[in-house]
Amino acid sequence: MKNINNRLILILLTIGVLSTSCESYLEEENNSFLTIENTSSNPDTFDQLVARVYERARETTTHYAPDMYYTLEDLGTDIVTRGSAISGVSDINDYVNFTPLNGVVATYWANQYSIISAANTAIDNAEIIEGIESAVKTVGTGEAKFFRAMSYFNLVENFGGVPLIVNQITDANAEYSRATEEAVYTQIVSDLQDALAGVPPTASVYGRVSKDAVRHLMSKVLLTRGYKSFGSGSDFTDAAALADTVISNHPLVPSFASLVDITNQRNSEVVFSYLFGSNSVSRGWGNSRHMLYQFRFFDYPGLTRTRKGLDPMPTPFFYSLFDDDDERAEATFTREIYATEDYTGKNGEAVSAGELAILLPKTAWTQAEIDAVPYAVINPDTYFTSDGITPVHYPQFIKFADPSVPFTQPDQSSQGERDMVMMRSGEAYLIAAEAYFKSSNSIDAAARLTTLRSRAGITIPVVAGDVDLDFILDERARELTGEVNRWMDLKRTGKLIERTLMHNPHAKFNDALEAKHLLRPIPQGEIDITGGAITQNPNYDN
Repeated sequence: MKNINNRLILILLTIGVLSTSCESYLEEENNSFLTIENTSSNPDTFDQLVARVYERARETTTHYAPDMYYTLEDLGTDIVTRGSAISGVSDINDYVNFTPLNGVVATYWANQYSIISAANTAIDNAEIIEGIESAVKTVGTGEAKFFRAMSYFNLVENFGGVPLIVNQITDANAEYSRATEEAVYTQIVSDLQDALAGVPPTASVYGRVSKDAVRHLMSKVLLTRGYKSFGSGSDFTDAAALADTVISNHPLVPSFASLVDITNQRNSEVVFSYLFGSNSVSRGWGNSRHMLYQFRFFDYPGLTRTRKGLDPMPTPFFYSLFDDDDERAEATFTREIYATEDYTGKNGEAVSAGELAILLPKTAWTQAEIDAVPYAVINPDTYFTSDGITPVHYPQFIKFADPSVPFTQPDQSSQGERDMVMMRSGEAYLIAAEAYFKSSNSIDAAARLTTLRSRAGITIPVVAGDVDLDFILDERARELTGEVNRWMDLKRTGKLIERTLMHNPHAKFNDALEAKHLLRPIPQGEIDITGGAITQNPNYDN
């Protein structure tokens, strides 16, 4: 835990106060020479400490490190696999040779603790900095506890019990040990209770934490804890009640297409977002979600490099989940890619910019039909078959489209300007449905699912007998892919092994996923730096 073990001399790293402008972005101000000792008389210092928590949370969400994105969210699940032929091995997706030396888990661990460290600094110094208005202190402390709770939730679900550090580090002590999973959950819930009491019902500046953001996170935490041996008997009912409150305050927008429309980012459904925007200074790395689930389409004739895709790809199972009348399919991905420049197609036929360049039909075309058109046609059963241009191909995600963003490589600032929606009432409906189902109330579970599916154009109501965990997980995939952590969803419901081996072609090919993988390996560097005080998860070797 190199990022939290060293003596912490507070540095306010190039982060200014939260802007009160209409854009609400984090504005840069070079304060790298400042410490608590020489700024404690300035109440604005507290605002800067809280801004630092937001910045760390935002930046480590859009990417872990240069060229390292979203790896522990969806990869290695039923709906997302690696973007390569079904051969060979990989550690995170295929669960082969997944060891404590894995660089992704080490970076993820360090990032979460960097958020916790920033939150601890803000919380502990709230009583030291002079002149802070009482209301400002209450809100800022509540915001910091919200982010600390979110990071501990990420850590405990990925790694199990982890060191609980709830104060600013002021010495070189390295003898940290793992708290129990139950103790970590107790701290998470305590932080969220304090946050709920401290933050306002409606954020004073768009993009800051509100009570409904806290309720949304708390509902997911309690839903998850309810599955565990130490869960409270009321966890499921409490989760449902919290989710229903969020639902009542954040009505669904009329259509899924309008929900993901870049011109309608700040709508009634949004509960909490990270903000980026057009200011290159305050934007940081930029929202990189527009790069999700894009194969190298620009290698085909008539197409230019408008955006770079990241490696993972949705599984064929994911695409099979959408019925013809589910409007979310058309708003989430496209099977048609149009030429950006004139080119000569098959059989020498001229194709103009704006005409079809690639089609990925839902139902396979015959070879005769393919030969009759000038553009490329990629059938569903050939997604993993190299056509001499790209090794894999699949319908492209448009859910997070950000068309004005220039092409960048994955190890360069992504420059994405869209808000990154982290919480919305569409998920609250699904949290409530799962919580009602787990509390033996399938009628209300079905009602929440019916409402959400109606927004997607599905007119057949869900009845109580339809509802089970697989139905809910399928619905979460249709509604939320790319937005929430699918790995944590499958782990929570006890479905990670079953559904991944059934639907992830690479994981199925290697058949290595087993019970030990319900936790990630503790990074070996953390074990080493604490002299073994932090212990390894069962059955992981170097």
